Formats: sequence, structure tokens, C-alpha cells
Amino acid sequence: MAGSTLKIEGLHVEIDGSEIIKGLDLEINGGEIHAIMGPNGTGKSTLASAIMGHPRYEITQGSVHLDGKDVLEMEVDERAHAGMFLAMQYPSEISGVTNSDFMRSAINSNRGEGDEISLMKFIRKMDSKMDELEIDQSFSQRYLNEGFSGGEKKRNEILQLLMLEPRIAILDEIDSGLDIDALKVVSKGINSMKSPDFGCLIITHYQRLLNYITPDKVHVMMQGRIVKSGGAELAQRLEEEGYDWIKEELGIEDEKVGEQA
Repeated sequence: MAGSTLKIEGLHVEIDGSEIIKGLDLEINGGEIHAIMGPNGTGKSTLASAIMGHPRYEITQGSVHLDGKDVLEMEVDERAHAGMFLAMQYPSEISGVTNSDFMRSAINSNRGEGDEISLMKFIRKMDSKMDELEIDQSFSQRYLNEGFSGGEKKRNEILQLLMLEPRIAILDEIDSGLDIDALKVVSKGINSMKSPDFGCLIITHYQRLLNYITPDKVHVMMQGRIVKSGGAELAQRLEEEGYDWIKEELGIEDEKVGEQA
């Protein structure tokens, strides 16, 4: 496959009639890792949910294209089939469905009828990826996220990423709840995916994740739009100095936005 490209232009998103994202432009190419940082309530998680088609988020203007195809014309499952993946900030629990069954069904759904992965190939791949993420083999037979700690849920999201091999991944606060050892393992898993056919957007509050995953570009989001972009050094400066210097530099006043953003 040719390298992947996710292109977002002039995006505006509302929640319950309140505009959260106010004209956002972003392009992620295969082989690139982008990080979005910013104060709470600036629209980072809203961006992730809107791109993936969450019904609560209404896109009122703008466009989103994956490899030239109009993402906004796709249903949620079609976006996944096209190669998009979201690691959620708060993964859902699904009782009665094992991790193994869920992931095999997801893989086969993407592959299509007549091209299903064989059971043995699936087992070998899942065992290998669980070893890579230092996950106990019993994990595969546990119900999806049920009774998982915060760290286990995040490892499970990365396990899904490695199993599904999407073209574009959006990782929403994947470092939340991870201790330093788990953070290193999860970061190693994400780094192993890097290729011309894989682009990644990481939403995070903290530099610590970016100590292990070096982003090609860092973007600062405020008041529903990207206000500053740079290299990995930008994240380091934010860690040291916070966001006030950007607000002062750009003349941005504080604006309260709902916590769901």
C-alpha cells in the first residue's frame, strides 16, 4: 500500500449546540507521529471522537479525508474498515466477550468474508503481541476490559493496535494510569508500528510519554484550534514552562470549555 495520509481542513465541531472545535487544520502522513497537547477543555478528546464518528459530536464545517476518501461520509464501522483506529481515554467494558473473541472478530471484519484469519495464525500473532507487551497469556480469555485496572485497559488498547495494524491511529491519553514500567512497554509497542503505512496522533498532557515516543511534530491546542506547532523540543518547553508563554505570545485569553472536550 502507498503511505497513509489523514487530512483535516477547517474543522468545526459542536456538542449540544456549543462549538468546541473552531476551525482546525491538521495533516498526518504515514511514517509520522504527531502529538497534540493543551490545557484541559480545549477540544483534544472532542477532536478524536468527532473524527471517529461519535454521534454526540456534530461536525458543522470542514472536511476529513483518509487517503483522499471522505471520512465524514463513512459510518463508524466503515472508518475502522478504512484503517482508522481510536484508543479511547476511557475504554468500555463488555461482559461476556473475551479479548480473544473480540480481536479475532475485529480482524476478520476488516479482512472481509472469505479472507478470515486462520485460528492458528491468530493465536500465534496474539501470543506474540502479548509477549511484546508483557501481558500474561490468561489475558486473552478475560472479558473485554471487565475488572481491568487502568493500566491493563491501556495495555489492552495497544494490544488491539498491534493486532489490527491500522493505517491511522488516534491515541487519546494512552499514558493515563500507567506506571513507568508499563509506560516503557506501551511506548515500545507504539514505536514498533512506525512505518510509511502507519501514521499516529497522540493526545497527551505530559512530556513523560514523549520521552519514549519521539514525535515528529507537536501541536498545541487552545480554544478549539491548533495555535502553535513545532518539533519535540516544543513539548519539552511546555513541560518546563507550561502554557502561559504561548497565551502571552499569541494574545490568547483563558476560555472555559466543558470538561468533555
